Amino acid sequence: MAAVVETKPVLVEAKPNGSAAELPVFNLGSHTPTPITVETSNISSPPQSLFIISPIEQGSYPVILFFPGTSISNNAYSQLFQHISSHGFIVVSPQLYSFMPPSGNWLPEGLKSNLPENVEADLNKLVLSGHSRGGTIAFALSLGYATNPETRLGQFSALVAVDPVGGTSKCTELNPSVLSNNTFDLSFPVTVIGTGLGGVAKCMIPCAPESANHEKFYERSKAPKAHFVTKEYGHMDVLDDSPSNLRSWVMSKCMCANGKGPREAVRRTVGGIAVAFLEDLFSGNLKNGVLMKIVQDPSVAPALLDDVDFVQA
Repeated sequence: MAAVVETKPVLVEAKPNGSAAELPVFNLGSHTPTPITVETSNISSPPQSLFIISPIEQGSYPVILFFPGTSISNNAYSQLFQHISSHGFIVVSPQLYSFMPPSGNWLPEGLKSNLPENVEADLNKLVLSGHSRGGTIAFALSLGYATNPETRLGQFSALVAVDPVGGTSKCTELNPSVLSNNTFDLSFPVTVIGTGLGGVAKCMIPCAPESANHEKFYERSKAPKAHFVTKEYGHMDVLDDSPSNLRSWVMSKCMCANGKGPREAVRRTVGGIAVAFLEDLFSGNLKNGVLMKIVQDPSVAPALLDDVDFVQA
């Protein structure tokens, strides 16, 4: 039976950069991240181009498979990925051209040959993640929606969704219709991070309409689960300050309502929450670790947090 550990619909003042009250997860970690681009150039290459951020120090690291949002280049999240990777994670982001990735079987063998020397990917700690439509893809894969057997990656350890969007409305969902499920029957913990301005329209419709937004994904998730909302930021504010890809730049700056604060704050907040959640999970300390400190005192985050919730299994 699920038990609520902490439920805190709160609104707290964000602290300035470098505040002594901030937790280490909100700052860069001790590892040195390096970017790696893998193209689909030969038979040994992945089915789609990949953008990888990996620590360069010798060791074995958990892998986060991160799916980008609609029309967004995978390298437009480079600053977020660098933050997460600096804490000892390998982030692998495929460039998507269709709803579902065509193959996941490349990872066990292909990833190894593209990592820095003496760096190994620990696929026993494989995390699904994604932003916007990519968050929906992460949920879809975890729920077994992939029709191609090669897309089934095996056992997942966790899911981190960044402002997931299931469609332009409940009636016009993406295919597959993930939100048609009343409950997501997942066997691993979930963290959902939403935005306060995702439901605000800048053009014709909001980028993250309330009828198919982060709240709907969180409601359907089973415990253990956590939920956070970056109150003063918009759907695209987690991207780099100025994405190099023109299409990503337009999506980032022109299509969605944006917050007025520096994007660095929301990237540090999202990255820090993800790091805290995964470090606590892999150390067996999800109930009493750093994530719980954030739940109990959201003011430690660089960005303003609202609707903070954690439900224990």
